[in-house]
Amino acid sequence: MARIWIFGQDVNTDQIVPGRYAPYMLKDESELRRYPFVEHRPEFAATVWPGDILVAGPNFGCGSSREYAPQALKLVGVGAIIAPLFARIFFRNALNLGIPCFTADLRDQLCDGDEVALNLEQGVICTNDGLRISLPHPEAFMREIWAAGGIVPYYRQYGRFPGERTLTG
Repeated sequence: MARIWIFGQDVNTDQIVPGRYAPYMLKDESELRRYPFVEHRPEFAATVWPGDILVAGPNFGCGSSREYAPQALKLVGVGAIIAPLFARIFFRNALNLGIPCFTADLRDQLCDGDEVALNLEQGVICTNDGLRISLPHPEAFMREIWAAGGIVPYYRQYGRFPGERTLTG
């Protein structure tokens, strides 16, 4: 089971991880796990469960293109992010790190703290009260990257990027 964390619109990368907690400001990059939403929702880092799902309004991840914002979410185990619109570079950084992002607005269907099950293969969220929510079906290459844990693990496993042709002799 995963819990739902509801956020509003225009959640920017400074709200996700303020700049003063950038990895180069820390003694060890693993400390980054202490700072997601440290000012926006101070309880988040200490109480998030691996697999929890962020549900937000439009323009999630806007602002600067700090890769450490989605990295902090990965370090605490965020299982997916669902928003009607993502900042393009945040979406790409999340994909590269293996964090599933779905483009949908579920803020009227889910509540903060709801316990749900997410089936990534089927693209379905099931709530405890029997609600079944279908998510947009992601491209095959995205599912492959998620399954591998990110673009770097994917490349290490397959020796190529998704969709890349191999040259034969």
